[in-house]
Amino acid sequence: MIKNIKILSAFFMLLIFSVNKIQAQIQKGALVDGISAVVGNEIVLESDVQEQMNYAKQQGAQVSDKCEFMETIINNKFLIHAAKQDTLIENRADAIKQGVEQKYSQILGQFPSEKAMLDAYKFRSSYEMKTAIEKIDSDNYYGQQKYARITDKADVTPTEVTKFYDMYSAQLPEVKDEVAISQIIMYPKLSDTHNEELISKLKKIKQDILAGESFESQARLYSEDPGSAANGGLYMNISKGKMVKPFEAAALNLQEGEISEPVETDFGYHIIQLVKRNGKLYDARHILLKAEPNADEISAAKKELDSIKTLISSGKMTFKEAAFKFSADKSSKFNGGNVTGPDGSDKLEKTLLPPTMSYQIAGLNKGDMTEVFEDNTNDRKTVNLVKINAVIPGHRLDIKTDYERIKALALNKKKSEIVEKWVTEKIPNTFISINKSYDSCNFKTKWNKK
Repeated sequence: MIKNIKILSAFFMLLIFSVNKIQAQIQKGALVDGISAVVGNEIVLESDVQEQMNYAKQQGAQVSDKCEFMETIINNKFLIHAAKQDTLIENRADAIKQGVEQKYSQILGQFPSEKAMLDAYKFRSSYEMKTAIEKIDSDNYYGQQKYARITDKADVTPTEVTKFYDMYSAQLPEVKDEVAISQIIMYPKLSDTHNEELISKLKKIKQDILAGESFESQARLYSEDPGSAANGGLYMNISKGKMVKPFEAAALNLQEGEISEPVETDFGYHIIQLVKRNGKLYDARHILLKAEPNADEISAAKKELDSIKTLISSGKMTFKEAAFKFSADKSSKFNGGNVTGPDGSDKLEKTLLPPTMSYQIAGLNKGDMTEVFEDNTNDRKTVNLVKINAVIPGHRLDIKTDYERIKALALNKKKSEIVEKWVTEKIPNTFISINKSYDSCNFKTKWNKK
């Protein structure tokens, strides 16, 4: 049962890059080599199925039934096709296309060269990779939007959660050792002298550009932004609100071609060139020098956080009060410093914690605090203090201690049933053709209408 919930909830599993994507329109009733299914105007390649299976294996899943993966993909394609026909779902094709260049640049920043990136992802050209990125983003957007539209009113009552637990308690997953923690994170402050050094360096770079050097070449040489340096500092089709406020304010106050004075943001110092404005979108280049603290600045921050720890230990201030007052982590400071996972739970599996965090809390008990330690948060050096709120030994999910998790499973099951019912009702009005090699599959949904 739980296995089926996971499969049915996997409509939006990230599609793995595929090299050979078919661009031609598929006529109804036509199947060509390499195509495993056609759902409306959407196609499923045999390579899609294989790649989904390989991805699952890489994630440690046991893969035995190819048919399950095929049905998950068909489900997803069915929702995508329906979403594109739904006039209440915004057509974001242009916006998705505009974001491709930025994503491509961000990925490129992780490799020494474009060729190295294309070889790693097994693409023959940048065009091919950009087309794949666009296809992935488009499929994810439309599939998620349709799923949300179909299930937007779904909810479960406490009675339904209890009933779900009573029925499936023996099949619920076991969770490994967990902890609940709170944290205070501080960014070391740069000295005035250090700040002036960065500003002066950017001013010199700007002077060199005005004297004839190209912004692009200087960005490749000096910018410390991995997402744009390799692309000459360029970000294209930036929508308002996408960049941090100081960056956006400076960029939009420039004339096309003009270069700003050094601008400070949370990431460091920038000089920005407005390349082009087009309605609500704009293109801009920038050169970033990160505000990396030196050893003395890190030491000063550690001393400050140590003094805060002393106030907490002596009872002069609670950890919650200290987190609200001093922590720079916006995701936890307003919640007493409590750290939550992607699912919103404050119970974090120990084996999934970052290595530095895992090392620091090893052997601590409820109520203990770590020593102040150095770490990296959002690609910036930090000093951290962590408190252990609870230590939870591994166990099978139990409604007494894991109600919210069980509620989420029950809700996912209900949503899956709603989607299944909706799909079954819509199948007669949608063209679906599945390759004969899948005739032996015992699909849960009757996709082949006969």
